[in-house]
Amino acid sequence: MGYWNARGLRGSSLEDIINFTNDVYRQKGIAVLQKIPTPITPVELSKDGGRITLAYFDKQSTVDYIGVAQGVPICFDAKETGLKSLPIQNVHEHQIEFMNEFQNQNGVAFLLVHFSHYNEYFFLPFEVLNKYYIESKKGGRKSIPYSAFEKQYEIEQKNSTILNYLQAINVYLHNKDK
Repeated sequence: MGYWNARGLRGSSLEDIINFTNDVYRQKGIAVLQKIPTPITPVELSKDGGRITLAYFDKQSTVDYIGVAQGVPICFDAKETGLKSLPIQNVHEHQIEFMNEFQNQNGVAFLLVHFSHYNEYFFLPFEVLNKYYIESKKGGRKSIPYSAFEKQYEIEQKNSTILNYLQAINVYLHNKDK
């Protein structure tokens, strides 16, 4: 978990930054988005009973986040890579299926990707993800190259704390309406 000091949220994981951003969106009445917990079954607890020390996954989760922004249903998964591409193996088949079904219900499904090598964040529309996923299943490229991430969908980070990804969604929806 990250910590707060006078210069903002420090030592944060991508998830911490997204959670903070979602809290800001909710407080401002812009969006309501929630982290979907991965269902687990505890096997062992610490001696004081306060921490789970061993557990297994009950079932596969869908995506990391789901909610609505100004009437638009949104679901997304957060991915981080230190490479110059995003390995397709980081996205699971059940996630692709869920995102596809979500899009078919007029929702917006996407990946929020952090390229730590460049310290850049991107909105990757489901259509682009799905294209690369299908190609990889047919024996094609096994990763999504950095060049596939359009600059118009780069997500600005403000004050090292907020990832304004709703702005990228607005650009995507505007382009989709054309």
